[in-house]
Amino acid sequence: MQTKRVPLRMCTGCGEMKPKRELVRVVKSAEGEVSLDLTGRKAGRGAYVCKNPDCLKKARKSKRIERAFASAIPDEVYDRLEEELRKDG
Repeated sequence: MQTKRVPLRMCTGCGEMKPKRELVRVVKSAEGEVSLDLTGRKAGRGAYVCKNPDCLKKARKSKRIERAFASAIPDEVYDRLEEELRKDG
């Protein structure tokens, strides 16, 4: 019996490759709305961040999430993401 391969994704904050389940997905929908996807199933372009608020701060400072989505992200969205990470993490 073959062992199941674990999908890996890179954290936009720290740059480490981690199992997909250990990361939180940030999604940009077709309408351009950026939100946190805790289920990993929302439609749209995704970028992954560790559940650590420090990783989100690093990604925000270096604008890696903006680069992944090829568009500017307002500060309110980052604040909301940070709040949700603290609440869930």
